[in-house]
Amino acid sequence: MVVTAIAVVVLRNLVAVVMLSGIFSLLAALLYVIMNAVDVAFTEAAVGAGISTVLMLGTLALTSGQEKASPRTQAGPIAMVTLAGALLVYATLDMPRYGDPSAPIHHHVAPRYIEQSGAEVGIPNIVTSVLASYRGYDTLGEVFVIFTAAIGVLILIGRGADRRKKRRH
Repeated sequence: MVVTAIAVVVLRNLVAVVMLSGIFSLLAALLYVIMNAVDVAFTEAAVGAGISTVLMLGTLALTSGQEKASPRTQAGPIAMVTLAGALLVYATLDMPRYGDPSAPIHHHVAPRYIEQSGAEVGIPNIVTSVLASYRGYDTLGEVFVIFTAAIGVLILIGRGADRRKKRRH
């Protein structure tokens, strides 16, 4: 995944970047499968590698296939990304190790979902009850993010159509 990410940053051919982004998403989905998060892996493969790749290729069909050289220095964005990455790494230092049986989730949250979700929510399927009820606001937020991204893409595509009409007349 690191090699793919570096290639995405270095390449100037945007079609290759889109393809590598799709490969990165598939690798992330494989990592989720290894971590036994098959539902997240399926979503990553469908949205990250599937829909996103198609939308980006569609956008590239309306624009240029090569990245334009930027006359400005890239120090500011690189510093911001480095700072954000360092903060994210720092935030994970107090988390329990992956698979740690003494982690709080194994003693409080998971047993409650398994034992009480059917009675509390009324849905016999534990995964459905967690996603639809306990994480309902989170799921709603994800829907808003996807909807906003779709509207943004449609606006960008619409602008390209307007420019082509003006050129014809």
